Amino acid sequence: MAKFQVTQTGIKDLIVIEPTVFGDNRGYFMETYSEREFAEVGLTMKFVQDNQSKSKKGVLRGLHFQINHPQGKLVRVISGEVFDVAVDLREGSETYGKWYGIRLSAENKKMFYVPERFAHGFLVLSDEAEFCYKCTDFYAPGDEGGILYSDPDIGIDWPLDGIDEVILSDKDQRHPLLRELKK
Repeated sequence: MAKFQVTQTGIKDLIVIEPTVFGDNRGYFMETYSEREFAEVGLTMKFVQDNQSKSKKGVLRGLHFQINHPQGKLVRVISGEVFDVAVDLREGSETYGKWYGIRLSAENKKMFYVPERFAHGFLVLSDEAEFCYKCTDFYAPGDEGGILYSDPDIGIDWPLDGIDEVILSDKDQRHPLLRELKK
């Protein structure tokens, strides 16, 4: 039995991964990453860094990307729920500027692989959420880029029901639109 089910999103290389969960009256156990099992389903990326954040309801982090040191990210939620989004920024891609979003939660245990050259962000839907991700390259200070989360040309349908205020960092409030990046 495969330990991971992979679902394509309609954007090349952007995938949803569902681990097999073994549960009983004590709780549950699951693998969240296995180099061997990932390779068996065609996922051969190498991870070099793990990150974790905690945020309260309404916090929107993103849309972020790295310019010269792009990171692929395997993201998941260990507490709470978020709406996670990736935007294709790969030059020449037939889905350039397209987005895909998915609810990730501690309950559904889904993971989302966001490849290199994608912008990434998430909105916290629960009272708070803890978010974990593995990266394929090390963080490089000064190599950050971003796109405004509300870019009308991208048109992300953020689920704002029950969100009184979208809370952004100062930096995230100043991100340009996608069309401004090409200038």
